[in-house]
Amino acid sequence: MGGQVRKSAVAGSWYPRDPSRLVAAVESFLGAVEPVELPGRLVGLVSPHAGLSYSGPVAAHGYSLLRDQQVGTVMLVDPSHRAVFEGACVYATGAFETPLGEVPVDEAIASRLLEESPEIRDAPGPHLPEHCFEMQLPFLRHLVPDLRIVPILINSQSREIVETLASALKRVLAGQQTLLVASSDLSHFEPAAVANELDAKVVGDVERFEAETLMDRLESAPEHACGGGPIVAVMKACRSLGADRATALRYADSGDVGPRDKSSVVGYLSAAFTASEA
Repeated sequence: MGGQVRKSAVAGSWYPRDPSRLVAAVESFLGAVEPVELPGRLVGLVSPHAGLSYSGPVAAHGYSLLRDQQVGTVMLVDPSHRAVFEGACVYATGAFETPLGEVPVDEAIASRLLEESPEIRDAPGPHLPEHCFEMQLPFLRHLVPDLRIVPILINSQSREIVETLASALKRVLAGQQTLLVASSDLSHFEPAAVANELDAKVVGDVERFEAETLMDRLESAPEHACGGGPIVAVMKACRSLGADRATALRYADSGDVGPRDKSSVVGYLSAAFTASEA
């Protein structure tokens, strides 16, 4: 394994740095989830990425499914909140620091992904300050033995890059044991009644597995989801890899936890894409 170890950007602020406290928090969220049996093979997830105390209760609904699934490499498809760039940036070598131990990059899959398009490039820099994929790692590192990841950031979330990435993922991952995770929060800083109405449209598109409808919606109103592009790319890739069912597992907003302020909230969704067993 080459490359650098990417240091945690938000451990100790967005989630506990102490390993025992982090495991306790993750297990408390997982333990509160009512068991759900989804038919078939889990191909992908949509998962939120706010501070663990806010989005963790929702994210746990998706990650609780991993207890009953064989999980190989996890492809993390995320929006860039801080860096501005064209195309898609892959963290292609090295590892990620977490309080629960380092998580190596699957360099073989990352290398094949980079070969698919000049729009997909090896660029670790934009990943260094980014929080969205890091907020998935406490659950993944706790639940998945021998976890390997390929983190992918997109910035513009245009239809062109979404299509390019989805097609590349289809070609690279065919026949591989992988899990796709799109990291996205939904609407931001609206009153809860407004946010819930806006978010219901995105949730409906996801649950109906209508990637094109969601892409159309995001082009006209990108404020619906900060990671809308990753959601669409993952939906398209999951469909091409055999997924035929989408399930919205949990929706909530930031006013459902903490001080329960409903005057200005962020929406969170956990959803799963599964393939029927032959």
